[in-house]
Amino acid sequence: MRHNGGWEHGWGKAVVRAGAIVLLVFGCVCMAGELLGRWQTPAELESGSSANGQAVEVTADGNYIKWVEFHVTNEAMAAAYDLDVDSYRDEIHINWIELLAYVGAKTGGKFDKNSVRKIEEVAEKLKSGESTMEELTKDMEYYDYYLEAYTAVLGGMMGEFTLDGRHVYGLKAFSPIAKGFDYSHYDDFGSSRSYGYARPHLGHDMMGQIGTPI
Repeated sequence: MRHNGGWEHGWGKAVVRAGAIVLLVFGCVCMAGELLGRWQTPAELESGSSANGQAVEVTADGNYIKWVEFHVTNEAMAAAYDLDVDSYRDEIHINWIELLAYVGAKTGGKFDKNSVRKIEEVAEKLKSGESTMEELTKDMEYYDYYLEAYTAVLGGMMGEFTLDGRHVYGLKAFSPIAKGFDYSHYDDFGSSRSYGYARPHLGHDMMGQIGTPI
């Protein structure tokens, strides 16, 4: 049974459509933090790829993943987001990142038109009390890997905040460019940079006019 109370669920659902697109733009090839490489075999570490096709970059000693590919679709993020928000005041609160990590671990990080159905199916098992996420993932070798990776990308983007005097739970991450101001951007995450020293670019360039509020 859903208990909405005074929480602004409808507003949050409206925001997620624009917000999820922003997340997808920034997350297509995202920094995943300092993830441990304990899930890769020596052969995979040596070749620089994992068994499920996910590209990884490691150091000489083979225990440090510097980046992973992030292919979560807008539809999958929106579905997981809605389930998280709708269940926030319920006895069993569904965590959107855990849902995405579950599907990622099942599919090797590949999301398609069936991903939303998979998210809804596992969410129903959790909401009904049939299973817990710990029980569902106890034999999934890569679940912890995807949970850590997706948390590095999406962690902290949802939570409680106040908007126009209203207490809201939902998306806290928004475009840094003020509404109504034009800007251009470049999908250049990972591109080569040589100024100062050779390195991959770990950002996403967004160019606005002087005076644009951010």
